[in-house]
Amino acid sequence: MPLDTSTYALAHLRLDGRRWNELRRIHGQISTQASADGSSYFQQGNTKILCTVTGPQEQKRGGGSRDQSNEARVEVEMSVAAFSGMDRKRRARGDKRVQEIQYTIASAFQSTLFTHLYPHSTITITLHILSQDGSLLACALNAATLALIDAGVPMSDYISACTVASAPSSDQSLDEADPLLDLNGLEEQELPFLTVGTSGEEGKVLVLVMETRVQVARLEAMVSVGLDGCRQIRGILDGVVKEHGKKVLDSRVS
Repeated sequence: MPLDTSTYALAHLRLDGRRWNELRRIHGQISTQASADGSSYFQQGNTKILCTVTGPQEQKRGGGSRDQSNEARVEVEMSVAAFSGMDRKRRARGDKRVQEIQYTIASAFQSTLFTHLYPHSTITITLHILSQDGSLLACALNAATLALIDAGVPMSDYISACTVASAPSSDQSLDEADPLLDLNGLEEQELPFLTVGTSGEEGKVLVLVMETRVQVARLEAMVSVGLDGCRQIRGILDGVVKEHGKKVLDSRVS
């Protein structure tokens, strides 16, 4: 069913009432599971993810020989609950989509974490998808960032991520195409979009994934809006970390 863009064209609002550059409501928590080395809960709109981190811990291979690599290896496991989406379909661990997301997240954090401090060891990130409503990869990256910070794994900076789409204007011209920030599930089904993930205040791009086609003339505006969205999300993640740190200090003082 195509999107009804008449309301957006007249009032410059999206179907959920947001403007083109507004994020959905974001909520994050740290230390949600005491049994894990690090854990977090991240919600962006109706996309909800639980994340746990185990390690760094020494691993042995099947033959009993120890992994002799000079850096820690980042492994990602993602489980998608059958009730998380509208189709009520349970994705197996070998699902191609799941494997792609796992590889992207592992590659991003492999270059951000100080893995050289933990030779021949493994850092395992486990993601539990409770609800899906767009921006799944971006939310998973944000949730993993919070969990890794809770686990005390050294990293160069936060990884913050968001999605951007290109929505045609009423006259369908390239010059009037409008980039939309932070997509929900319905927008992802109808519009070409990309996921961008950055690190640091300077906005170093670590993740740039596009699974749909879009005119080259629209790409620059999409990336620019995505970088601004990542800066906004980085500020929100920083606020979550500072709020948790304040609670920990207050509990120890009292």
